Amino acid sequence: MLLALDVGNTETVMGLFSDRADGRPEELLDHWRLATKPERTSDEMGLVISGMLHNGGFSVEALAGVAVCSTVPRVQTETRRVVEDWLRLPSVFVGPGVRTGISILYDDPREVGPDRIANAVGAFSRYHGATIVVDFGTATTLDVVTSKGEYLGGAILPGMEISLEALFQRASLLRRVEVMEPKRVIGRSTAESIQSGVIYGIAEQVDGLVRRMLEEVGPAMVLATGGLGRLVVSHCSTVAEYDPWLTLFGLSSIYYQNQ
Repeated sequence: MLLALDVGNTETVMGLFSDRADGRPEELLDHWRLATKPERTSDEMGLVISGMLHNGGFSVEALAGVAVCSTVPRVQTETRRVVEDWLRLPSVFVGPGVRTGISILYDDPREVGPDRIANAVGAFSRYHGATIVVDFGTATTLDVVTSKGEYLGGAILPGMEISLEALFQRASLLRRVEVMEPKRVIGRSTAESIQSGVIYGIAEQVDGLVRRMLEEVGPAMVLATGGLGRLVVSHCSTVAEYDPWLTLFGLSSIYYQNQ
């Protein structure tokens, strides 16, 4: 089985894939979300991974490889130690020099975040056409992949939680609220007003950016992913499908391309 790890600034998403006889990933057997903690040591991380697998009815011994993308340098260092010293498994860490199967047309390909690359690979391998991937994470990112499998680039804007945190820090009279779908657009309390502004505001930002991108690249399927996407996608008129585990599928594809 293949373990895929998407290490983000806020959350780490783990996915476990089964293997076919030809070595290609067959299906996503299980998945987990856990908080990303930069202070966690490799030993602690190893115990967490082992515990999550055990609770799902799996074992570390059944793993054949690990695919990782990380946007947190400190966590990537500890993750590499887990893979090399604790799990002792073949691994692929998405970054410069790793085969992805897509052409990266960024001015400097090394600047593209590994999670954005994994999203692009996942979109092209699963949907086989021109796509725009919207990832609702710590930052909200939009990435464009052509029908030829070329990564064109995209846009980055503050994510939902970043926007809320900035609002609370700069506006002393506003209190923290739970991030949830508002009952109505016109909020009738401070909490509802904040929720409406964040959810509908980000939805309109995404729709506006997608429409401008479509004007540049032509027809493309618009996909959404990321843990916070479930709160926003239903309010985005341009998003055709929500694929919460897209990054994991991209990681599995990259792993097998590098074996």
